[in-house]
Amino acid sequence: MYMTTVSMMADIPEELHDTLQGYLEKHPDWDQNRVFTAALSLFLLQNSGGDRRAARTYLNTLFQKPV
Repeated sequence: MYMTTVSMMADIPEELHDTLQGYLEKHPDWDQNRVFTAALSLFLLQNSGGDRRAARTYLNTLFQKPV
């Protein structure tokens, strides 16, 4: 399956950024893009009536194998 990606910028609170950095240091198979994709797709899955595209993206992100 081919997936198009779109870049975006977001401002987040410093405390959230610090927590994210700590998580990424402990989980080297995750990166910032993977975390944001998982978080955004889960939010949309929970708040957009169960959109299958959001569900597919969420599951693919969670279970992707590190390169």
